[in-house]
Amino acid sequence: MERTVSGIIDDPVANRFLVPRRNFTDRAVFEREYAAIFDRCWLYLGHASELPEPGSFVTRTVARRPVLFTRDKEGEFRALLNACPHRGALVCRERKGKSRAFMCMYHGWTFGSDGHLMTLPGSSGYPEGFKTDPQKQMVHVPRMERFGDFFFINFSRDGEDLATYLAGAGDYLKLVAEHSPSGMQVVGGTQEYSIRGNWKLLSENSFDGYHAACNHSTYLEYLKSTKGALGVDPLVGVEHTLGNGHAVVEYTAPWGRPIANWIPAWGEEGKVEIDKVYAELVTRLGAERADRLARKSRNMVIFPNLVVNDIMAVTVRTFFPTAPDYMEINAWALAPVEESEWLRKYRLYNFTEFLGPGGFATPDDVEAIEKCQQGYAVGGEAVYNDISKGMNRSDTPSFDDEEQMRAFWREWDRRISAVEA
Repeated sequence: MERTVSGIIDDPVANRFLVPRRNFTDRAVFEREYAAIFDRCWLYLGHASELPEPGSFVTRTVARRPVLFTRDKEGEFRALLNACPHRGALVCRERKGKSRAFMCMYHGWTFGSDGHLMTLPGSSGYPEGFKTDPQKQMVHVPRMERFGDFFFINFSRDGEDLATYLAGAGDYLKLVAEHSPSGMQVVGGTQEYSIRGNWKLLSENSFDGYHAACNHSTYLEYLKSTKGALGVDPLVGVEHTLGNGHAVVEYTAPWGRPIANWIPAWGEEGKVEIDKVYAELVTRLGAERADRLARKSRNMVIFPNLVVNDIMAVTVRTFFPTAPDYMEINAWALAPVEESEWLRKYRLYNFTEFLGPGGFATPDDVEAIEKCQQGYAVGGEAVYNDISKGMNRSDTPSFDDEEQMRAFWREWDRRISAVEA
């Protein structure tokens, strides 16, 4: 039996993997996570389609830091810490828009979309060279890299490059990009909500195939009672660990997919639309990859907190904790740029019906996570969560096993253990 620094019991001989519940409640563990994980890992910032032209910008909070994601006048993407170098006020207070410059409301210092100081009110009161001093410019996030149209940032100057960090998850991001020959775009804006639970519970939940049949039984029964279901077993598939704590579950499911899995509820018009999409996939990608892209669904977690659900619609979701028992979530829908009006209509319907904050799935998941957090108050002898399902298998882990969660926890433990308390 191996007991890790964080108290995890990882015992492959006894087929036992136990996680202490204090890792979901302890304030010292929470602060250590920021030092060991959120301050050092690659974190998702945004999608290229959110900044369609020079001057475009969005503001985000990433790992407790306000960040300004912009395209400068040359069209280059920039990630700036959204704080004025003068007194520290937010430079940009808008959520998104287009602007060639950003003026701090406190004293009027004005910065270009690349972060350089453009104008300085009362400049006669400053010494020569003050305006061009590097310390008087907006600070760039230490590292920003892109993988296709997905942008990531890292607050540490050290460590592996993004492609190395993504490891096997990179191919699954490519699969999402391959939905379209013209590129993918964010549609419908940002969905924002919060959960009164520990952030790691959402990471676990996001690629947990075990909970679907019970926690989402209402949705599966709904599909069976309509023309929306295909004649397949509800959920059948496998799990793949992808390195560095990332993992995915890939499976067949009864729902329709605009890319390109027809269901009877969509009628003959829909069949014509879907057949066109599928034919284009085969021509562009070959029959094997086209079939995988269209007929399989995927739930992936990129460690620590990026979820890509390529299921009845495509959603990108990221979340950050503000306390051991509270997190804030942002989610976006992705769709092919060239998608027809009919396909876009059903894609967004699918998204809101299941994935959105008011859909079938998300309220179920929020309730389950919050009930877990409440349950941890029992304390006493109820010390551990059990995450051992499937450890006794000698073949490929099943869709409803828990190997993907064990991969997440092993990476979590490795990073937590590498940083001094």
